Amino acid sequence: MPLHFELVTPARQVRSEDVHMVVVPGSEGEFGVLEGHAPFMSTIRDGAVQVYKTEGGEPELIEVKGGFAEVGENGLTVLAEHIEA
Repeated sequence: MPLHFELVTPARQVRSEDVHMVVVPGSEGEFGVLEGHAPFMSTIRDGAVQVYKTEGGEPELIEVKGGFAEVGENGLTVLAEHIEA
């Protein structure tokens, strides 16, 4: 089952897609999220969100600055203060 991933800034929704896994730069360290992850919330530090579209594939890196991540019934939502274009 895929993980539903949304990436949002205060200005707009940047992504809304189903992926295999996302690795988030949490303030307490990186954490990976797969489908079925327990509900969880964390602040994020400046760094790269790694989006794996397929198992074993190369990740797409999205540089983010600040914000927080929430894992819930609908998947993973990353609310980033800023995204490097």
